[in-house]
Amino acid sequence: MKRTFSFLASLLTAIIIFAAEPVTTIFTVEPPMHCENCEKKIKSNIRFVKGIKEISTSVDNQQITVKYDPDKTSPETIADAFTKIGYKATQVNPDNATTPGCCHNGTKPKCCQNNGKSCCNGN
Repeated sequence: MKRTFSFLASLLTAIIIFAAEPVTTIFTVEPPMHCENCEKKIKSNIRFVKGIKEISTSVDNQQITVKYDPDKTSPETIADAFTKIGYKATQVNPDNATTPGCCHNGTKPKCCQNNGKSCCNGN
């Protein structure tokens, strides 16, 4: 019994030691996010990519921050997942991040039409 316990303890220790540290990367998407519906669509779909640890979105900054296990996925795989839900994702260098405009010719995109908010003003 003691041998089994010792073996399992050493195995668990090895797994913890050799586990990869999560990597953080930032994406922007086209078309831009406009509302909570856009954020929910991204979060609820991208979280299923193997290796994703955490996703946070910011409509104001037009950025999606993703923490992932580099042993299980890559930025390219994550970008492909965005394509499957109708977005073109571009990896951003955090030092050069910009905020793109949100409305197209002053009109709301389909995702914002039902939430009653103005996508351009945040109201």
